[in-house]
Amino acid sequence: MEWTDQGLVLGVRQQGETSVVLELMTAERGRHLGLVRGGRSRRLAPVLQPGNTVQVVWRARLDEHLGIFTVEPLVSRAARLIADPGAIFALQTLTGHLRLLAEREPHPALHGAVEAALDAFAGADRPALYEFGAFIARFELALLEELGYGLDLSACAATGARDDLQYVSPKTGRAVSRAGAVGYEDRLLRLAPFMTGGPSNGGPEELRDAFRLTGHFLSRRVYGPRGLREPTARTEFLVQIDRLAMAQAI
Repeated sequence: MEWTDQGLVLGVRQQGETSVVLELMTAERGRHLGLVRGGRSRRLAPVLQPGNTVQVVWRARLDEHLGIFTVEPLVSRAARLIADPGAIFALQTLTGHLRLLAEREPHPALHGAVEAALDAFAGADRPALYEFGAFIARFELALLEELGYGLDLSACAATGARDDLQYVSPKTGRAVSRAGAVGYEDRLLRLAPFMTGGPSNGGPEELRDAFRLTGHFLSRRVYGPRGLREPTARTEFLVQIDRLAMAQAI
């Protein structure tokens, strides 16, 4: 069996003295693993860094086998991303999220969104760290949807109103309007406006609200049932946001 595709490098693990098992998020075949012979060589090791995009040919005798990748570089972003603390933690967060997806199941929207975001952040006119943070939070919302745990942010669970949605129920994942939340505000999760297509104020508190919201449901519906902990990189990314806010306040 044989196929060719493009993929975002998620990571590698050593296999023997010179080879590695490469983990990719491919455009058409989802998260896929394969052996790369000579993957630890001086030529291939820089290519197989998380955040880079490569073209691969996968070959195996049977579809269920691990198979062998032949790799060619397409887009090299890793060096530019790892030079920035915020970017490297964001990269590690996103690649960690993609690893939550089942192997060999295509998720083209998630794949395309991450590639576009990494292109932007590794480019010369990189967006502000807050903007990247907003992307990650919206990506986590989409990830929950793809995993079958999507939130219902279309209308208020209490009143049916579609306007002025300010909160989310931590139990049901349904939105609640300002009027519907009266007297229960302290029991609900705040809904940042940009999470539903509204304007962003670009501030750290808004991002904390967004990350608190998605983090709650990731922990309850994904990490907890799988015996996982929240990725350290996700926590460290928020630390970078806080540091940036403090530096701008001085």
